Amino acid sequence: MFEGLKSFLLRGNLIDLAVGFTVGAAFGTVARSVVDDLVMPPISLLLGPVQLSNMYVLLKPGVETPPPYATLADAQAAGAVTLNYGLFVNNVLTFLVIGVSVFLIVRFVQGLEKQLAEKGAPEEAPEEQTPTDKKCPYCKTTIPYEAVRCPNCTTHLEEDK
Repeated sequence: MFEGLKSFLLRGNLIDLAVGFTVGAAFGTVARSVVDDLVMPPISLLLGPVQLSNMYVLLKPGVETPPPYATLADAQAAGAVTLNYGLFVNNVLTFLVIGVSVFLIVRFVQGLEKQLAEKGAPEEAPEEQTPTDKKCPYCKTTIPYEAVRCPNCTTHLEEDK
């Protein structure tokens, strides 16, 4: 049983999967940073002083503190039930950035693969082939390369192999 587990864990596919998962998690962090640090500030300028992540609809006020709540964190701390559409929009934007980025990476890799396929492997030098026929030096007819006598003029031919 342990041998099977060991062979499963050491297979190349599992290692590739682990590397892919780790790189994907790091890529998600970068994409989140792109959305939070580069995309959202201009959107916040358009919306005014309100941050998109603090936009919510109050479904039920909290027991401890009555509304209004300045931020989503205040509402959640008071025990209010909220519909967090600002966070949803933020997550959708993150998903779109990741999707576009992955699409561009895949297109780039496909372009590289296509260029490599068009280039092809370096051509090997063709092997020298033995000729199949030759001309008789006397009657100038084409005869088999291996012939030692011309079938047309019956001349003995020198071996020029």
